[in-house]
Amino acid sequence: MNKNKIVVPLSNNSYEVTIRQGIINNIGEELTLMGVSNNRKILIVSNKQISKLFYGKILNNLKKYNFSAEIFNIKAGESYKNLESLREIYNAAFEFGLDRNALLIALGGGIVGDVTGFAAATWLRGIEYIQIPTTLLSMVDSSVGGKTAVNHPKGKNLIGAFYQPKAVFIDPETLITLPKREFKAGMAEVIKYGVIRDKALFEYLEIDKNRDKILNLNNESLIKIINNSIKTKSSIVSEDEKENGIRAILNYGHSFGHVIENLCGYGEYLHGEAISIGMKIAGDISIEKNLWLKEHSLRQNNLIESYGLPTKTPKIKKNEVKTILMGDKKVRDGKIRFILPKEIGEVDIFNDVEESQFLKYFD
Repeated sequence: MNKNKIVVPLSNNSYEVTIRQGIINNIGEELTLMGVSNNRKILIVSNKQISKLFYGKILNNLKKYNFSAEIFNIKAGESYKNLESLREIYNAAFEFGLDRNALLIALGGGIVGDVTGFAAATWLRGIEYIQIPTTLLSMVDSSVGGKTAVNHPKGKNLIGAFYQPKAVFIDPETLITLPKREFKAGMAEVIKYGVIRDKALFEYLEIDKNRDKILNLNNESLIKIINNSIKTKSSIVSEDEKENGIRAILNYGHSFGHVIENLCGYGEYLHGEAISIGMKIAGDISIEKNLWLKEHSLRQNNLIESYGLPTKTPKIKKNEVKTILMGDKKVRDGKIRFILPKEIGEVDIFNDVEESQFLKYFD
């Protein structure tokens, strides 16, 4: 198998993730090789910041292979990951005449990918879509696994569906255009994979020269961490596609992270920044519960901070924290489930964390 092709093996609708430098310039060719007929209409969903950088290249290549394509831009930012943006995509789909044979392409970060995927899952009861992630976070996390959603005022990703893409195309070159803060935020998800299941990746990230290469966007290093992260996610998703069990470990750091995003106002903390703080809190709880050693927690926190990510919890009212946590999708039978680390490379799911053990981290 091509080392830069990863199969996400599912009982139905398995698909490939292709990681290759420059692939964004050859989307028409890739679709043709996949057997996508050029009589299918394609609607590309993006935002203005992303589309002005990449849409021209993609459109020219699609035209070269005789595809009929248009673009529709939604507003950028977590606050626009909502039902209104979804409605706008439906309107664009109607105006462009997308039938059940049509194809949606998500071109952008996690917000674009999540909203487009949910639109694909629900337009005409489901049409095919493809992910072309352009941020590190969306490359290693949200573009793979089939979670699609929009936010509700009461919580993040509360309205959505599990709906797998037809393919994912990842071009590390797009990361050159990414603001440094957003790149670092994406590293939170990479670190997460190291903590939950890939000790070798964690140790690779700890080495100074590797960190320097990653932060300087060395292509070989980027492909390695993206490849490793997706392989871990793919293996977990293939075990538990609809998050009935083990897939919940992918949410390590996310319960507290979503609280921070929500209560601090979407955009105050980037998703990865909030997740970093969430991992720090989860690690501290694990020490208190004697699940892992303090030295492991220090290694995790040092690694997070070495990539320029925060670990300090912002001031948030305790009563609001519990309200958001109880609305979390991981709650089962009225009990909040937490993903807690046991050692570097292993976490587990716990529902016996007392309120006092997590509320003390908030004001």
